[in-house]
Formats: sequence, C-alpha cells, structure tokens
Amino acid sequence: MAFIDYYKILGISKTATEKDIKTAYRKLARKYHPDLNPDNKEAEIKFKEINEANEVLSHDENRKKYDKYGENWKDENAQQQQHRQSNQQTYSNDEYSDFFESMFGGQGQPSYSRGRNTKFKGQDYNAELQLDLKDIYTSHKQVLTVNGKQIRLTIPAGVENGQIIKIKGKGGLGINGGPQGDLYIKFNIDNHTQFKREGNNLYINVDLDLYTSILGGEIKIDTFNDKVKLQIKPETKNESKVKLKGKGFPVYKKEGLFGDLIITYHIKIPNHLSEKEIELFKELQKLNQNG
Repeated sequence: MAFIDYYKILGISKTATEKDIKTAYRKLARKYHPDLNPDNKEAEIKFKEINEANEVLSHDENRKKYDKYGENWKDENAQQQQHRQSNQQTYSNDEYSDFFESMFGGQGQPSYSRGRNTKFKGQDYNAELQLDLKDIYTSHKQVLTVNGKQIRLTIPAGVENGQIIKIKGKGGLGINGGPQGDLYIKFNIDNHTQFKREGNNLYINVDLDLYTSILGGEIKIDTFNDKVKLQIKPETKNESKVKLKGKGFPVYKKEGLFGDLIITYHIKIPNHLSEKEIELFKELQKLNQNG
C-alpha cells in the first residue's frame, strides 16, 4: 500500500495541535460529506481519507507511531493493521457514529442511511454597512438588502468603527431542515464632524482669544448635539483642558449613559494690530519690565 500523508490530507503541519487537527477535520468532513456531495465518488473517497487521517492523528499513540515509523507505522501490530484495513474498506457504522457524534453532537450509533438525514446549519452571510458618526449618535432603524432579501434592523447608538454584530437566523437556509445561518454586519463609520471620537469620549479644540484667556470671560461652544456656555478663568494657559461630563458619545446598548467631552483651548495671538493696540502692548511691556 502506498504511503498516505495524513498531515497533507488534513492540510496541516506536523506541529499542528490537537485543536488544529480537530478544526481541519471538521471543516473538510463538512465539505466532503455525502449529504453535500450526492453520487460523487471522488468526494466519498476523500471523505474516507479524511476520517482515516483523523483517526490516526487525533489519537496520541497512533500519531506517535505514525510520526516515528512513517509508512511502516502499522507494522508494529499486524492484527491491528488488518482490523484497520477492514474498517477502511467496509466503513463501518461505528466510524459514522464517531463522526456524527464528534461533529454534530449526535447520539446513539447512526448508520450510513441515517447519516444522510443529518441536519446542517445554513451558510453564514457577511455584509458591511457604511455610516456617518452623526448617524449613530441615536439608535435608528434601517433596511438592508442581503442576497436579494430585505432585512429590517435597529442600529444601536454608540456602535464602534469596525464593530461586527450578529443577527441570528438571517443567513442561508439550512440543509435537511437544519437551522438557518447567521448574518454578520461590519460597521464602517466615517467622521465628518469637528469632533474626534475615542471610545465613548469626544475631543474638540476651541480657539480662545488672547484677551479672554488673560482676563477671563464667557464663551459659547458647540457640543455634539447642542450649544453650551463656558466660563473662562482669568490667566487660562494655552493647551488647557476642560472636561464636560456626559457631553460625549452614547455608550453602546446602555441607554442614557454618555462619555465625556474633552475641550482643549488654543490661544490665538492677535495679528493686524492697530497703532493704538501696538501702543497699548508696549505700555504693558514696560509695566512688566518695571515690575
């Protein structure tokens, strides 16, 4: 019998972990299962090879012998070899029982004919939704068209850029009456506002004239959804920061909770001064020097 590379059959490396083997086996067994490939002899052969490879590599002792002896790994026990070969040729009910129990959580010992009635979950769908930051400040309803079907969904306020949500049962139809797949939606959020968003907090730069920064006063600024008045303390320094609690972005799926708005003051130096202004600044300069 020609040597069979079980690692190659499962598409894994010799350093694969037990989890890697299990994942590869489930993926390939689903792909080549007879229910999905009726009257396909090549798929049936492939299906048997996959199960044979899994039988060896998923058992520590078998895998050690296979790694050590290669194509002669079965020669250690001729009786066991004959038993395995017999099972491979007839593909017994026990093998199908192991397959269905491990992959689909089945019970009992189903025969080949019962295996054809196994229920498969439908294909999962993936979609992307382009939104603006203003769109997700409040929750709203939207209709998506996925694979020709219209799906109504509520988009919660506060979703993040790149966030993926799952809508259960909105994917492809199941096989043999199995459950429908799920729909995964990825949100791509554009920001055309003057605010920078980091998590639930918003950041904005506010220009402050020199006179107000020195003497103090009152200014009015924009928040994300309204305007507020702020009292400026005398002698406010450039790059000073002020936090407005609860004036940031809504917290995802926590109605009524908001992050904070962080304001950074940038003091503007006056230009195009009049002669009078220059004269006054010179007087201030002298006072400062004399002081």
